[in-house]
Amino acid sequence: MDKNTKIYITGGSGLVGRNIIENPDIAESCIFAPSHSDLDLLDYNAVFAYIKKIKPDFIIHTAGQVGGIQANIDDAYGFFTNNMIMGINVIRAAKECGVTRVLNLSSSCSYPCEAPNPLTEDMIFTGAFEPTNEGYAIAKTAILRMCEYISGQFEGYHYKTIIPCNLYGRYDKFSPLKSHLIPAIIRKIHAAKVNNISTVEIWGDGLSRREFMYAGDLAKIIASILKRFEEMPDVINVGLGYDHTINEYYETVAKAAGYNGGFTHDLSKPAGMKQKLLDISKQKELGLEAHCSLEEGIKATYEYFINEYKGE
Repeated sequence: MDKNTKIYITGGSGLVGRNIIENPDIAESCIFAPSHSDLDLLDYNAVFAYIKKIKPDFIIHTAGQVGGIQANIDDAYGFFTNNMIMGINVIRAAKECGVTRVLNLSSSCSYPCEAPNPLTEDMIFTGAFEPTNEGYAIAKTAILRMCEYISGQFEGYHYKTIIPCNLYGRYDKFSPLKSHLIPAIIRKIHAAKVNNISTVEIWGDGLSRREFMYAGDLAKIIASILKRFEEMPDVINVGLGYDHTINEYYETVAKAAGYNGGFTHDLSKPAGMKQKLLDISKQKELGLEAHCSLEEGIKATYEYFINEYKGE
């Protein structure tokens, strides 16, 4: 990347967007990352006018309505509608404005809930989604397909989709209604520590397995992808290739926070899919990998939470 390369990043104030903007290779570029108050992605005409005005060389679409299991269950309509409309508006406006390089971020929720692990890219559209986040999953999968249609139908257009594993890190959302697993664990355990609470509750039995990548590592991989964009597959998983149990994430956060209490399990609460591990064979073939260990990543995220996080 150089200072003449113009990159428009949607969702620039979110976890992924801010880590991308912070990446030193991408920071050398001319970055456009308007906030929601400056550009409403639900307004197609506004999105079209903005893209037409700035004429970006790349668009990285990271924006979306996100949240944990309970938030998805409570507002399936919102998660479906808002993510679908935002995705269509950005991708359609990019195409109509002649932007030939778009990197769309999808989700591992796109995979069928009953698909065998590890999950390979050809499993998409082969089965039903996990019910607890179906609205979100349908929207993200539809935008993935929309990008494939454009790349396949229009010569010279390269609309790629990466499917990252679960993410965490600096700039994560820690509010109870919006947080994903690791920031939710950090908030719960920190509260237990400062309030001298002897036990922390875990939803389910804690044996479900999840793959979590530090968002800074994803940003590094995206920087590498932009440098060799045309050679990338249209759809590619990006992850670690290994996972941990929910119980292990609680234990790692407890260690980072210096919390010495115990844990209880509420078996009446939803726990989601038993496993969601990505096959990263394509990623490895391209020499792309994550380097931050779970302990290092959680320590950095916890320090961000207690020292820099201002709430939402």
